[in-house]
Amino acid sequence: MAYQRIDRISEEVRREVDRIIREELNDPRVSGTFSVTRAEVTRDLRYAKVYVSVLEDEKREPLLQALKSAAGYIRRALGKGIIIRSAPELIFVSDQNIAYGVHIAKVLADAQKNEGSSHEDEQES
Repeated sequence: MAYQRIDRISEEVRREVDRIIREELNDPRVSGTFSVTRAEVTRDLRYAKVYVSVLEDEKREPLLQALKSAAGYIRRALGKGIIIRSAPELIFVSDQNIAYGVHIAKVLADAQKNEGSSHEDEQES
């Protein structure tokens, strides 16, 4: 039962941090296509590891640096946004899932294209 509570809090933290980054954070380094994919809050609610996925490779490092430098502001806004005894300390981590998914889709599309062209070559013979 306690794990369900942690999971609900983690999802709420993810949603609220995403909203804060998109709507309240005014940093020019926060740009491009990014997503807050998940948040993992510790059982004692002191820390939250926030996973951020960035589609463009060249914008990943500046975005993570901007988030790390704004972690105090985001934490304060998080404390106002959700009802919790104390807002957890935020640790931002790069998540490669979206970029990996795009890569896999591209590889599958190339493989399917190559299979279709080799299949057409067999029929012509």
